[in-house]
Amino acid sequence: MKSYHFECVNCSTVYELDEVSYLCPVCELKNTSDTPPMGVLKLVYNYDDLIASDVSFDNLEKNNFLDILPIEDATSFPNLAIGNTPLYDIDSFKLPFNLFLKDDSQNPTYSFKDRASSLVSAYAKENGIDTIVTASTGNAGSSLAGICASQNQRAIIIVPESAPMAKLSQILMYGATIIPIKGTYDDAFDLSIEATNKFGWYNRNTAFNPLTIEGKKTVAFEIYKQMNHQVPDRIFVPVGDGVIISGIYKGFEDLLKLGIIDHMPIVIAVQADKSDNLVRNIENESFVIKSSSTIADSISVDIPRNFHMAKNYISKYRGEWLSISDKDILEASSLLSKKTGLFAEPAAAAAFAGLLSYQGMNNIPENSNNIVLLTGSGLKDLGAVGTIVSMPKSINPTIEELDKLLK
Repeated sequence: MKSYHFECVNCSTVYELDEVSYLCPVCELKNTSDTPPMGVLKLVYNYDDLIASDVSFDNLEKNNFLDILPIEDATSFPNLAIGNTPLYDIDSFKLPFNLFLKDDSQNPTYSFKDRASSLVSAYAKENGIDTIVTASTGNAGSSLAGICASQNQRAIIIVPESAPMAKLSQILMYGATIIPIKGTYDDAFDLSIEATNKFGWYNRNTAFNPLTIEGKKTVAFEIYKQMNHQVPDRIFVPVGDGVIISGIYKGFEDLLKLGIIDHMPIVIAVQADKSDNLVRNIENESFVIKSSSTIADSISVDIPRNFHMAKNYISKYRGEWLSISDKDILEASSLLSKKTGLFAEPAAAAAFAGLLSYQGMNNIPENSNNIVLLTGSGLKDLGAVGTIVSMPKSINPTIEELDKLLK
């Protein structure tokens, strides 16, 4: 058995694996309904033992990174192609710096969320758990539903009734139990935790379950490999709850603590200005909620559940942040599609919009390596792009009408 433990991001109390499953029991008592939860747990491995064993990145990869994942056997993972998504070197924008797009829409359910769902499902399998519940605006729900379908596990998905129909349809097609509610994602989140306590279901909720961050950190390992064992200069990340950005930090931090890398990339948190509750509060003494209304539903969050860990990481490693408008998000999605052939949902396009905005404010150095994380397919939310696309009127199938149309 490998050696790792939990550590609370707020009080730093250390817990063994059999002592706690979700939040720090001390800090959890301080939580209120209108502030980000305290007590989120972080997995910490015995890095000294790994270093003593002459660990290398190649050896970690050969062992499927199990030495720094809370899973004992690689066969516990779903038999689906999760992760190892493309990193495209893009030159169609003629920028003075190097631009790479990490396309996680290539995961089985077409979003980054499969990384977390896969690990949670594998852990449940190794521990004899057959029912997993999550709250979702769509992507986490469709991800868990699909992953559980492949593992013969039961998935229960609680969603706001306003979630995009494409994502809800996915959940239904995978055979999961879907429970739409008259409320927000935050209401769905709270109900799922109540259900976990009452029915004993295993909870996948982002941040609430510390394994979600461990699943999402795998993208950092892939980026390092795909960049020929180099740390990129910047990574632009769409942010809602703060789990994806924490996962990226955690992955690179693992490599840093193992001595595989000697510095961290600059990670830029990008939020929609109509849902900026994480970045707007980073430097505030008290947390202030602003109601979210962005078209980027996957990052539309009033109470970012992983606020404290994300803030800690951004502060410790000198990360940066910015917010962009819905208009900029849609324009970025259109530009990406037309220039690269990659159709990203608004939450994913937000990261690219962030890079464009950042470039306008901070002259990105020539020849630097900059990665934009694309977290989901545009096919998941066709309604969001309805204002920028229109279907032409049909014509009679004659060459004369075609010629007239083209003139």
